[in-house]
Amino acid sequence: MLRLRAPMLCFDVNSIWIPASGSLLSSFFGTHRIRAGSRSQSLRSPSRSPVSNVSPSSVVKASLKGQAETVELLSAEDDDHGGVIIEMKVPVDAGAFVSSLRASLENWRQQGKRGVWLKLPIEFANLVQPAVEEGFTYHHAEPNYLMLVYWIPATKNTLPVNATHRVGVGAFVMNDRREVLAVQEKSGKFRGSGVWKFPTGVVDQGEDLFVGAVREVKEETGIDTEFIEILAFRQSHKSFFEKSDLFFICLLRPLTFDIRKQESEIAAAKWVPIEEFAAQPFVHKHELLKYIIDVGLAKIDKDYAGFSPVQISSFFSDRKSYIYLNSKEMNQSSRPETWPECYGRLYLNKTVAEVVYMWSHLRACQGLCSWNFAIVLK
Repeated sequence: MLRLRAPMLCFDVNSIWIPASGSLLSSFFGTHRIRAGSRSQSLRSPSRSPVSNVSPSSVVKASLKGQAETVELLSAEDDDHGGVIIEMKVPVDAGAFVSSLRASLENWRQQGKRGVWLKLPIEFANLVQPAVEEGFTYHHAEPNYLMLVYWIPATKNTLPVNATHRVGVGAFVMNDRREVLAVQEKSGKFRGSGVWKFPTGVVDQGEDLFVGAVREVKEETGIDTEFIEILAFRQSHKSFFEKSDLFFICLLRPLTFDIRKQESEIAAAKWVPIEEFAAQPFVHKHELLKYIIDVGLAKIDKDYAGFSPVQISSFFSDRKSYIYLNSKEMNQSSRPETWPECYGRLYLNKTVAEVVYMWSHLRACQGLCSWNFAIVLK
């Protein structure tokens, strides 16, 4: 055991005896280590190993009455950005929690830690107010926990903000008779309006876009579908509790046709002729619906290409994800050589004057595109 002159500071392998003198405490922390179990950890240099792998150290402080008070440091894990994550798992008295939190913050400050994430399960709601009083702020909440954060250094807080967008899908589903699948809702802005709209919904956490679109159609109408493409998407802001919104317009192919509407949310569902759907007065006032119709018909009647999902792997994780891209255009040869997609030959049944005129324009295109043209007279 190390002994110093009064005021005394002494420690053993599991505990630190801290005097009332703050200057002596700081000078001691600058030159010594705390040991916990069989591992040694510097208070000045940040550890790259999970703190939870080390048994929490006990800090023994001298009270105003000269009595020793044992304070346990909170167990935490290092994050990937120089901070720590605390996940409370054992019930603790609010007063003891505050003492441990203060000691832990000082410990992490000495280690050079930055952000502190405090995850409080709902059964630890009694610790929310004490944490806020110590300087923690809300970050986000889920049904079973609240996440609070604290920024240690006297620099700009660079902790990432909470999720900023909600993700929704809308389904354009058309049968062979050019009828689109449409619903009337029992709740929301369209309740009682008589407006026919496309099936829509919010993608669940951890759910892929194409899965969410198929699910929403099935839930609202009972129709089984096959996802084809994302045709377009819209971004809007401050649409749901100040959050932004990403809305993906999806083309789905119907696999069944007998409608069984969702009783809890859908007032009516049916196949509506596209002309009748487009003629609704509301469609002319709401540009989003108009564009959904336009882009859907451009896909059905023309050669519009949307984005289809392609599964990809990652260097950082074994989990698979999807990239949405225009696979049709991507897989085409960059210089096709067959009619009608040929670029190298122009087949004409024209007079010489017309050929000369068109040749001048083709030469201009050649300068821009570096393409070679040949004219064949018939």
